[in-house]
Amino acid sequence: MLAEALPVVAEVKGNLGSVAYGLAAIGPGIGVGIIFGQGVQAIARQPELTNVIRQNMLLGFALTEALALIGFVVPFVHK
Repeated sequence: MLAEALPVVAEVKGNLGSVAYGLAAIGPGIGVGIIFGQGVQAIARQPELTNVIRQNMLLGFALTEALALIGFVVPFVHK
């Protein structure tokens, strides 16, 4: 019984980096949606501050995507 389970464990361990990145991409994906959704609402409410709001949206987007890139690199670096 144990001998049959060992290949399955090795197979899961080989794909663990891909699974970890998939889970790590969920948070930044939700964050980007919130950033742009709230940014569009803010521009609709105060059109005179469009440039400031857009600048803050892009800064938030860049920081959120940096988290996604860190989530992509860490599973492959940490073995």
